[in-house]
Amino acid sequence: MTRIIAGAGKGRRLRTPRGEATRPTGARVRQSLFDILAPRLPGCRFLDAFAGNGGVGLEALSRGAARVVLIDRSRAAVEAIRENVAALAASGGDVQVYHQETRLALAALADKGVRFDVIYVDPPYESDLYEPLLEIADDLLAEDGLVVAEHFHKRALPETIGRLACTRSVRIGDHKLTFYARGPA
Repeated sequence: MTRIIAGAGKGRRLRTPRGEATRPTGARVRQSLFDILAPRLPGCRFLDAFAGNGGVGLEALSRGAARVVLIDRSRAAVEAIRENVAALAASGGDVQVYHQETRLALAALADKGVRFDVIYVDPPYESDLYEPLLEIADDLLAEDGLVVAEHFHKRALPETIGRLACTRSVRIGDHKLTFYARGPA
C-alpha cells in the first residue's frame, strides 16, 4: 500500500493499478528523495515522468509543489492517478495528467516552452530510455532546476549528458537516485 509520507496529504492511501505494468517507488526511496528535495519543493513546478500511481508527484504536491505534471502511458495507471489526484484535491496546487508515451509528452511540453524546477525520471529499469529522456529533460529544465533519475544501482548513468552534469548519487538498497543540474556553459 502506497501512502503519502508527509505534508498536507500525509497518511493518504494511494490506489495502485493491479499487475506488473507499474512499479510504485517504495517509501524508503521516496523518503530519501524528498529529504534531499525539501528546500526546492515549496512553490516548485514538478514533473513526474512514468508516474505509475502518481506517488512521487503527489508527494511533491503534498509537500508544497505549486504545479505537478504526471505522465504515464498505461490506461490503468492514469485511472489510478486521477483517483489519487481527486483524493488529494485539498492539498492545493495544480495537477495535470497526461495519458501518453513519455518521450512524446516531454517533447510536446518542450515545444510549448514549459519549464520545471524538478524533473523525476523513472522508466522501467531495463529500458534504454534513460539517456534520451535526460537529453529531452534538459530542454524542460528551469534555470536552476534539477533532474533526478531513479535506476537500478548497478546501472551506470553518464556523468554528463548535453548540458547536464551529475551533482549527486544516492544508493538506497537496490535503487539509486542520480541528480543532474546544468553545468557551467
